[in-house]
Formats: sequence, C-alpha cells, structure tokens
Amino acid sequence: MSDAHRSAIDPRIERSRQVVLKAALEELGAVGYGAFRIESVAARSGVAKSTIYRHWKDKLALIGDAFETFHEQQAPDITSGTPRERLERVVRHVAEVAGASVFSACIPALIEGAERDARVRRLHHQFQIEARRPLVALIAEGVAAGELPAYVDPEIAASALLGVVFYRRLMSSEPLDPEQADDLVGDLFGPTPPSSTD
Repeated sequence: MSDAHRSAIDPRIERSRQVVLKAALEELGAVGYGAFRIESVAARSGVAKSTIYRHWKDKLALIGDAFETFHEQQAPDITSGTPRERLERVVRHVAEVAGASVFSACIPALIEGAERDARVRRLHHQFQIEARRPLVALIAEGVAAGELPAYVDPEIAASALLGVVFYRRLMSSEPLDPEQADDLVGDLFGPTPPSSTD
C-alpha cells in the first residue's frame, strides 16, 4: 500500500486493521491453517466479524495481507553500509524473526497449509520469492563490488543462508542465535576482504 493511500485512510480504521492483522498471525500460529477461522480472529481482536469480511474476502486474503504487512513493517534498514554489512544485517533480522516473533509460530502452520491447499501453496511460494529478493540483490551487489567471491551464485547463496536459519528453526531445538549471523555469512563467503585503505 502506498504512503499516499495510507495517509488517506481514517486512522481509526488503520488501527483496527493492524489489530486484526496481528490477531490473525497469533491465531494462525496458535491453531494452524486448517483450524483457522475468521470468527476466532474476530474474538481475539475484538473487531466484528462483519467488519473483517468487509476488508478481506476470506481467511487466505487475511493471512496474505498479514504476512505482507508484517514483512513490510519489520524489514531492516538496508539503505546504508557496505553490501556485506547490509547482508549481515538482513541475516541477523531473519534469525530474529525465525527465532522469536509472532511470525515464527506461523511458519509451520503455513508450510502445513501449503501441503494441503494449492491456493496456500501459491501464496507461500510467492511470499517467499518476494521476501528473498532483497537478499539476492545484496549478494549480487557484494559480488559486483568484490566483497564476496566472484564464483558465488546469488540465488543459491541466498537459499543457503536462509536454509540454515529455517533448518535450525524447524528441524532442531535451537534456533540460530542472531548474534551468529556474521559467523554464518563468514562461513559461507569467507572473511571480509581488506579494504583498499588497509
């Protein structure tokens, strides 16, 4: 949603929207996709079911909007720093989100839903493509700048970085510590090359 569009929305409506989206993520994480109901989101948020349906046609539209909004609001600032510094910042942020956030509890629910429903699968895959895009671009920028090895394939490298974070979240009892983000980048790409001024 554009800034101009947001500014035209009644603040009370936007506050209610945020409450509903947060409740939707909490509900998804608590009960999973199959048991997710708009009625339960209404009860959790305190917003009337009729109001929710006025803005979202079904539960998939609500979940999709919640994921997109959460991603936009929580994305780290990558407007400053070297490509490698920004890359480490993104990996640290992903580890924080995957380890302890309202979104973290939704990850298994969305994967489970994607296995059973083609519409959820399309939503899940499209969301992941869009969410991964800045990371791929940062890796490509780092390669072009000589901060990352020339042989690195940005798409594969992005999948490798995210794979570690989500493997630790989903397949082990210890999510990746965000403080290990720099070590993970170093393990995959090698040490930071010395600057030309060193």
